[in-house]
Amino acid sequence: MQATQTRYSSEEYLEREKTAEFRSEYRDGEIIPMTGGTANHNQIVNNFCVALMLALKSQPYRVYTIDLRLSIPEKNIYTYPDVMVIATPVIYAEGRRDTITNSQIIIEVLSRSTESYDRGQKFEYYRRVDSFREYILIDQYRYYVEQFSKTEDGKWWLSEYEGDGAILSLSSVEFQISLSDIYENLEFE
Repeated sequence: MQATQTRYSSEEYLEREKTAEFRSEYRDGEIIPMTGGTANHNQIVNNFCVALMLALKSQPYRVYTIDLRLSIPEKNIYTYPDVMVIATPVIYAEGRRDTITNSQIIIEVLSRSTESYDRGQKFEYYRRVDSFREYILIDQYRYYVEQFSKTEDGKWWLSEYEGDGAILSLSSVEFQISLSDIYENLEFE
């Protein structure tokens, strides 16, 4: 991902996003175009999202994918997580209905071009969201998932899941999914 040379205010960014052909992230004055997803990336997002929506449908949560923006005011960041789980009520950024501020769970499908950012600086940004409790990283090239769960004392605990028989259990909502369900209908390279 290449950043633009010009610095923009967050208001300018939000205005540009209204008519942009492709989504971009905003990082403290820089607009960074988002790379396109692969078929595997989209299938994983769909598989995970459908399972989450069915499991949480009678609970006080909302599940959103790809096109809903997350605002992190403390870092002056706007980003588009692959999947977010939000405890109701949904809290929108001031004056917006396309940007939220209270994500509880964020799921990112890793790609070669964004993996380092998703694991590092982006995770650091996400940890500034007060309601954020769980971060799931899904490798799209093999059966492998990492789960970061926030403990009562504010530390982050890592659990790893590997192989199609492994079962991921979320810690902040009642939900389990097998890796075979996450990766259903995928064609690995």
